[in-house]
Amino acid sequence: MDLNNLHAIITGGGSGLGAATARALAARGANVTLVDFNIEAARAVAEEIGGLALRCDVASSDEAEAAFAAAEAKNGKARVLVNCAGIAPAKKILSKAGVMPLVEFRRAVEVNLIGSFNMLRLFAEAAATLDPLDTGERGVAINTASIAGFEGQIGQTAYAASKGGIIALTLPAARELAPLGIRVMAIAPGIFETAMLKGLPEAAQQSLGASVPFPSRLGQPAEYARLVLSILDNPMLNGETIRLDGALRMAPK
Repeated sequence: MDLNNLHAIITGGGSGLGAATARALAARGANVTLVDFNIEAARAVAEEIGGLALRCDVASSDEAEAAFAAAEAKNGKARVLVNCAGIAPAKKILSKAGVMPLVEFRRAVEVNLIGSFNMLRLFAEAAATLDPLDTGERGVAINTASIAGFEGQIGQTAYAASKGGIIALTLPAARELAPLGIRVMAIAPGIFETAMLKGLPEAAQQSLGASVPFPSRLGQPAEYARLVLSILDNPMLNGETIRLDGALRMAPK
């Protein structure tokens, strides 16, 4: 897909995987809209790459619809959606502190799974009305899963369930949108150097990186962005979740 002057929407674009993806797409000539709950972070990246920043809770239908309308008014209908917005709660079902509050499980599913679907449905609605490109594509949507969706660790029930839902969503969504020329993919990152991990002590970061078979280090957000570009460039990639984890398989804890 030739990204020059195409409109791309990135959720969670203010930091980490989303920010790296926004920079990579902008470098390829795309007009980028960064959607993030943290509007100040999104504005900082948008100013850097000449993009548009919008505040949005991706789990809210009203806020997502408003964000899509504002993005379309500025940049036209989007050909690319990359969903990087998400939260990573860590809590046991039952611990010494008591039972996990249901609201915490629900919020993880709302942001990570429902939020991704919310943005996907609105993207598909708009992209379906676009003329097909030379490849026959009208658009490409990429959701962010996690290797926790395959082998979640103790304390990751909410996170793993939400990411597992994204994995399960990918194929049926791709099948449904295929007649419209819209591809749907997912990336399942392993342990990446995001803001959450950067807050850990250096020794802890090195220990986590050493658990990766090869390369034995934390993944870099730019490597996630490179995979996004590869997916966009290859029209045969559709309906699949790609692990990006250096062959890591998560232990129980």
